[in-house]
Amino acid sequence: FKAAVLIQQWYRRYMARLEMRRRCTWRIFQSIEYACEQDQIKLHNFFSYLMDQFTPSSSKERDFISRMFVSGESYKEAELEKYCDYESIEVPDSYTGPRLSFPLLPDHATALLEAFKQKQYLHARYVLQLLHETRKHLKQLPNISHVSTCYSEEVTVCGVSLVTSACSLLFQNGLPSPSKSYVFNGDFVDRGKQSLEILIILFTFLLIYPKEVHLNRGNHEDHMVNLRYAFRVGLNTMLRVHGKKILRMFQNVFCWLPLATLIDQKVLVIHGGISDTTDLDMLEKIQRDKFISVLRMKKRKELSRKPELRALNGESKSETDAAGNEAAARLSLQPQSAQAPSTANRLEFSRWIRQTVQEQIDTCRRLVDISESEPEELTYSSMVSLKDADEPCWTRQEEWKQVLDILWSDPMPQEGCRENKVRGGGCYFGPDVTEKFLEKYNLQFLIRSHECKQEGYEFCHNRKVLTIFSASNYYEIGSNRGAYVKLGPDLVPHFVQYQANKTAHTLTMTQRISRVEESAFRALREKLFAHTSALISAFKAYDGDNTGKITLSNWATAVESVLRLGLPWRMLRPQLVRRTEDGMLEYKSWLDDLAMEQRSQERIQSSLLEVIYRNKSNLETIFRIIDKDHSGLISFEEFQQTWKLFSSHMNIELTDDGINDLVRSIDFNKDGNIDFNEFLEAFRLVKQCPS
Repeated sequence: FKAAVLIQQWYRRYMARLEMRRRCTWRIFQSIEYACEQDQIKLHNFFSYLMDQFTPSSSKERDFISRMFVSGESYKEAELEKYCDYESIEVPDSYTGPRLSFPLLPDHATALLEAFKQKQYLHARYVLQLLHETRKHLKQLPNISHVSTCYSEEVTVCGVSLVTSACSLLFQNGLPSPSKSYVFNGDFVDRGKQSLEILIILFTFLLIYPKEVHLNRGNHEDHMVNLRYAFRVGLNTMLRVHGKKILRMFQNVFCWLPLATLIDQKVLVIHGGISDTTDLDMLEKIQRDKFISVLRMKKRKELSRKPELRALNGESKSETDAAGNEAAARLSLQPQSAQAPSTANRLEFSRWIRQTVQEQIDTCRRLVDISESEPEELTYSSMVSLKDADEPCWTRQEEWKQVLDILWSDPMPQEGCRENKVRGGGCYFGPDVTEKFLEKYNLQFLIRSHECKQEGYEFCHNRKVLTIFSASNYYEIGSNRGAYVKLGPDLVPHFVQYQANKTAHTLTMTQRISRVEESAFRALREKLFAHTSALISAFKAYDGDNTGKITLSNWATAVESVLRLGLPWRMLRPQLVRRTEDGMLEYKSWLDDLAMEQRSQERIQSSLLEVIYRNKSNLETIFRIIDKDHSGLISFEEFQQTWKLFSSHMNIELTDDGINDLVRSIDFNKDGNIDFNEFLEAFRLVKQCPS
C-alpha cells in the first residue's frame, strides 16, 4: 500500500511539473506574439504621426504619400477593374498546375487540394479571376451572415487555420454540401507560408457552395497587419510579375468579407469579441468596405484637424494658430535645423544619418505612446465617448470602433470592459458584458477565435463564450491541437480535435513539451539579446557599487522593466540563468553567453547583431510599405521620396544630391533597385560605423 501511495505521489508531482512547464511555455509564446501585434500598431501610429507633420510640395509627393500610408481609402471601381484584367494574362503551354473554368465545380476544389499537397501553384490569371468572382459574390452579402440548421443537418465552425489543418479538417469532416455548412472565422492569412493556398481553397468553396460556406473577417485580413506578417503574393515567379494587381485585389476582397455570422438567430460567430458598446444594429448598417485597415490612428484631436474643417466649425484663424503654436512647442522634435555634413566624407555622413534618424524615430514613438495612453480609471466606453465627444465625424469614428472591437477583443475573467493594451487594439470584456450583450439580443452564446488554445477550444464566462482555434501546431510541432465545433438544430456544441502533423503523433507528452519548451526559450533568448543595451542600463541601476553582480530578484525585476512581457521571470530563471554565485548573477557574463549563442548562428559583432534583431521586423514592414508593387525591390524614386518625408519632418537640410548619393551607395549590386538584403545590409554597415 505504501509503495502505491509513493508511486501515486511521484506521478502527481511529475505531472504537475510538466503542466507548469507547459503553461510557462505557452505564456512565453503568447507574450511574444502579442508584443509583435502591439509593435505593428505603434509603427503605424508612428507613420501616421509623420504624416501629420509633412506637407507635400508637389502632386507627385502627394500621390506617393497617399499610396504608401493612407490605408483606409476604398478603391474606385474603375481602378479595381484595371487591376483585375485577368483576360490579358496568357497561361503558357508549359504550365502544369491546376486550371480553373467558371462557374466552378466541386472537381475544381478537389484538384486544387491535390495540387497544393504536391506543392504546385495556381497561375496568376486564375488567381485574379477567382478574386474577381469572389469580390462580386461578397458584395452581395450583408455585414452579418445568417445561417439556419433547418436547411442543413449541421453547421461546422472553424477558427484560425493553416493549410495542413484545413486539409485535415476537410478530410475528416467532409467537403461542404447542402447538408453540411461551414463557417470559417477569420485569420485566413495568419502566419503560415501557404496563406495564398488557404485563401484560394476557401474562395473556391465559397463560389461552389455560396449558401453553405460562410467567411468572417479576422484581424489579420487587414492591409497593415499583412505588411507585418509577410503576407506576400509573390510566392513564385508567375505571381511576382502580377504581385501589385493581386495584392490590391486581396485588399479589396478582405474589406468585403462579412463581419459576423448568426446561427439560428441564437449563436453569434465573430472573430475577436465584443465590448460594452458593441451594437449589432450598427454593424448591420455600416459600409464595411471602407475599412481596408482598422489599424489606422484614431481621429486627429482638435488641434490637428485641417484648417478647412476648423473653419467649418466656426473657429477663427487666430485661435487655431495660437493653439497650433502651443501644440508645436509641446511636440517639437528638433527645435533647430541640423546641417547635414558633406557627403564627401562617407563615414561621417553615415554616422550622422544613423544618429539623427534613430533619435527622431525613438522620440516619435514615445510621443505616439504618450498621446495614445489614457487614465487607468476610465472605462473603455467612457474613454471613447470622451475622446469623440467633440469630433464632427463621430459616426465614422464610432463605426470604426465597432469593427475594431469585434476583430481585436479578448474575454477576461474579471468584470467590466477595459482597453486591450496587451494587443494594442480592441478591448478586454468580462462576463458581465457578455451577459448583458446576450440578453439584449436574445442569444445563447458567442463563438470566437483570435486566441490559440492548447486543446483547440475553450469555454469561459460560464460557458457563454467559446473560443475555437483550428490551426494545430501553431507555435511549434506538438504545441497545440486544432479543433472545430459542430452545431445541430439543438445548438449543442460537439467538438472534434485533431493533430495535422504526423511527427506530433509519435512524440510522448514529455518529448512534446520539451520540444515546444526549447523553441519558446530560444525565441525568448533572442528577445533578451535584442535588448542587451537596455538590460545593461537596467542592471547597473541595481549595481550601485559597480561589482558586476546583482541579485536574482533584481535581475527578474530589471528584465521585466525592459521587455514588458508580463512573464514570471523567477520561474523562468533556471532555464535562462545557468551560473550563479551565492545567489548573485554576473550580468555581463550572462549577456556575453547570450551573445555567443546568437553569434554562433550569424558571424556579426554582438552590438550590431543586437540592433538588427531588435529592428528587423520593423525594417521589414517599412521595406514593404515603400515597396509599392510588392516586387521585393525598391526603386530609387521610392527611396528618395521616403527620405524626403523623413528629412522634412526632422528639419534636416538634405539636398537631392545628398539623397541620390545615399541611395546609390545602398545599391551594392548596381542594378538600379534596392532589395531587402541591400536594405538590411545598408542598415548593418551604418551601425558598424565607429562612433
